[in-house]
Amino acid sequence: MSELVTGEAVALELRPAKLPSRALAVLLDLAVAVVAYIVVTIAVVAATASLDEAAQAALSVALFVLLLVGGPIAVETLSHGRSLGKLACGLRVVRDDGGPIRFRHALVRGLIGVIEILLTLGVVAVIASLVSARGRRLGDVFAGTLVVRERVPEGRTGFVPPPPPWLAGRFSALDLSAVPDGLWLEVRQYLTRMRSLDPQVGWGMAQRLAAELAARTGAPVPPGVPPAPYLAAVLHERQTREARRAFAAAPPAGDRPSAAPGAMPAPMPQGAAPYRPEPSEPYRPEAYRPEPYRPEPYRPVPQDPPPVEDRSGSRPSTGFVPPA
Repeated sequence: MSELVTGEAVALELRPAKLPSRALAVLLDLAVAVVAYIVVTIAVVAATASLDEAAQAALSVALFVLLLVGGPIAVETLSHGRSLGKLACGLRVVRDDGGPIRFRHALVRGLIGVIEILLTLGVVAVIASLVSARGRRLGDVFAGTLVVRERVPEGRTGFVPPPPPWLAGRFSALDLSAVPDGLWLEVRQYLTRMRSLDPQVGWGMAQRLAAELAARTGAPVPPGVPPAPYLAAVLHERQTREARRAFAAAPPAGDRPSAAPGAMPAPMPQGAAPYRPEPSEPYRPEAYRPEPYRPEPYRPVPQDPPPVEDRSGSRPSTGFVPPA
């Protein structure tokens, strides 16, 4: 992995492409470019057969520059660093800060690639890639670019194998408080990858981890127990304890702790009168029966007489008669 820092100060971990994959991508691009150059040259020569030799030579040089030099530059510019060969191999050209390339980057890579790939048959490019720490050729160095892998194979998520049934619960009395987290991480990584390790290397690593674990717990490895099952059983015991501790049922916060069985009640303070419940009346069903509904007779409500309008001659007559 190669760590690149972007313009926003963000570190990117990219995997630079190795020489075999880059060489295969270059060969595919050259094969496509040469086939296109041959087809176009034959068509142009057939169409310009009436021209003189100087004109045909000029056309040949122009076709060489356009197809073998300008073609890759245009393809990398338009595809943002993914040519046909790189697309087939899962590669891509990026800037030093991890961003997509532009026309100037593709132009520098294409012009220098004519010298180190076409004219020297790739010898200079191979030497530069082997010398560079990130596998960059001269065109990448001058253009400030890097070829990285886009399709990175995903690693299989390892799981810790369970211990053998005859070892389950055998190490329940071990004191695991002195084992550091780093050693637990090493044990877990070994158990998840032990199938992909060399048998001799895996056996030596298991013995070393078992010896360190036995020294931390203060109990030697039982005789006749292989180191890998021993590590799996101890790690399983630790996981069981953590799960029991995490999922242990705790009493609710509002509940009060009950008195232990057989415990004596707390003594009453001196001078305090004992609690005596007040006597309650006996239950009588008739006290809870509702009374029957008895409607009252209708009684008209007396109304006041309407006010009498004063029609005296105290006010001057206007001849206006109010509406009824």
